[in-house]
Amino acid sequence: FFSTRYERGSIIITSNREFSRWVEVFHDEQMTAALLDRVTHKAHIIPMNGESYRLKETYSK
Repeated sequence: FFSTRYERGSIIITSNREFSRWVEVFHDEQMTAALLDRVTHKAHIIPMNGESYRLKETYSK
């Protein structure tokens, strides 16, 4: 999918894992490196840190 979509359109990806831990999901270091290379090329990476909105809503009820 990513290889086909590369530089042809936008892709939005959200993850709660740092890039260094993606190999735990894909189980192949070379393929994960290739995927991250394509995904991060010309990307806007927006790190989101802070308290969980959903968790905050749970406590307010």
